[in-house]
Amino acid sequence: MDQTEIPTLLDLAIQNLMVNEPVLIHALEEIPRELFIPLFIAAFSGERKNILKAIVSTWPFRCLHVGTLRVQEPHCEVLEAMIDGLQILPVQNSSTRAPKLRVLDLRQDADCRTTCTDISSKFPFCFQSCIYSQQSILKIQEACNNTANSESQPQSSRKPMELLVDLYFDGTLRSRKFLSVLLNKVEQSFGSLHLCCRDLQISKTSDYKSTLKFLDLVCTDHLGIDQAYLSEVSTLLAQMIHLDSLSLSRIIFRSCKGKNFRNFLTHLGQMDNLEELSLSFFSIRDQLNKLLRVLPPELDFLYLTFCELSHKDFISLSQSLQANHLKLLNLSNTQISWEYSEPFVTLLENLSGTLQHLEIDSCLITDSTLSAVIPTLSRCSHLRVLSFASNPITMPVLKHLLQQLTPLMELKYVIYPVPVHCYEQWNSHDTLNQQKLAEVKAQLKGMLQAAQREDMNWTMCSE
Repeated sequence: MDQTEIPTLLDLAIQNLMVNEPVLIHALEEIPRELFIPLFIAAFSGERKNILKAIVSTWPFRCLHVGTLRVQEPHCEVLEAMIDGLQILPVQNSSTRAPKLRVLDLRQDADCRTTCTDISSKFPFCFQSCIYSQQSILKIQEACNNTANSESQPQSSRKPMELLVDLYFDGTLRSRKFLSVLLNKVEQSFGSLHLCCRDLQISKTSDYKSTLKFLDLVCTDHLGIDQAYLSEVSTLLAQMIHLDSLSLSRIIFRSCKGKNFRNFLTHLGQMDNLEELSLSFFSIRDQLNKLLRVLPPELDFLYLTFCELSHKDFISLSQSLQANHLKLLNLSNTQISWEYSEPFVTLLENLSGTLQHLEIDSCLITDSTLSAVIPTLSRCSHLRVLSFASNPITMPVLKHLLQQLTPLMELKYVIYPVPVHCYEQWNSHDTLNQQKLAEVKAQLKGMLQAAQREDMNWTMCSE
C-alpha cells in the first residue's frame, strides 16, 4: 500500500468524531483551535450539516472560507447550515470560547485558504474583505475606532460581520430557498451583517426587482444578465462602478440612437476596472464604434457573439484603441460579408503581441478569407487557443493552416471544422462520411508528428 494512502492518527480521530455527532458538537468548546480546520473540511466534505452549523458558531478564527472545497450545487444545504451557524447576537452563556468569526465566505475560490493568517490589528483582518461598500466590516470598524474615545458614543453589543456570496437568480426553487435563508439572516442582524455579493447572475431581471433592493450592489465585480430591458440593465450598472466583468445576453431596446442606449453607454463608460465584456444577441449593428469608445483601454476579454456585426463594425473594431490589447476575442456566430477581409487582418495585426485566445466559430469563413488571414495569424506569437469550427473550409487550406501554425510554440489547442469534402451536404451531420473523417484526422496527426508538434492538440468539431 502506498504510504500516502495510510490514514494518520488525526484522520482516524476526525473520522471517529464525525460518527459521534453529539460528542463532537459538545467538544467544540474545548478542543484546540488548530483542529477546527481539518474538522471543518471533513464536515463539509461529508455534508454534516449539524456539525457545520456548530463549527461556524464556535469558529476560533476571524474568517472562514469555503475556498477550494467543492460545492455539489450552487446553493446547497451545507451552505445554508453555515449561514444558520452565524452568531449575530452576543453570546449569553458562560462558554469558555466566544466566537471570533467576522467574515464568512461561501464562494468557491481556488486561490483562497480556509482561513487567513491572523494579523495583529485593531480590526478583523481578511484578504477577501469588502473594500468598496460603506457597510463593509472594514469601513464600519474604522468608523468605530475613530469614535472609540468619545464617551458620548454608545457602543453596540453587535459586532459587524460580513457574508460573502455568489448569487444565481435562475428562477429555480433551490435558488429561491437559498436566497430566502440569506435575507432572513440579514434581517435578523438589524444592520450588523453586511451581505457582499461579488458575482451576480440574473435570468429575467424583472422577476427579481424587489430582491435586488436588498443587495449592496457596489460590492459586485462580476455581473451577468440574461433577458432584460436595457433600462433595467442601466439601473443596475449605475450602482456597480467597480465591475471587472459584464455579460449581457438577449437585452431588449428599441434603438441605438435612443435615450436608453445613451444612458447605458454613460454607465458603461464609468467602469474603469472593466476587464471583460460579453455581449450576446445584442443588436448593435453599425453602432459598435459608440460602444467601443467608452470602454477602458485595459480591456482583456471581448465576446461579441450573435451580434450581427457589419463591415463598418469590423472597421471600428480594427481601429479601436480599446481593442488593441485583447487577450481573448470571440466573434462566433457573427456572420458578416467577408469579401473584404482587410479590417479583420488589421485587427489581428494589432493583437499579434497580446492575443491568446481566438474564437471565430460559425462565421461563414471561406477558404479565401482564411487564406488571407493565415499570414497575420501566424504572427500571433502568444496564441494558445484557436477555434474556427463550423466554417466551410477545404482540406488543402486546412493543411496549409496547420503548416503555418506549427511554429507557434504557445499554441496548444486548435478546434477546426470538418472539411467540406467529408459531407454530401455541407454541415449536415446526417450526410457525414465517417471514413473521410478518419482520413482527415490521420493526415493532420501525421503532419503534427512530422513537425514535432505532438503537443499541439487539434480537435475536430463535427457539430
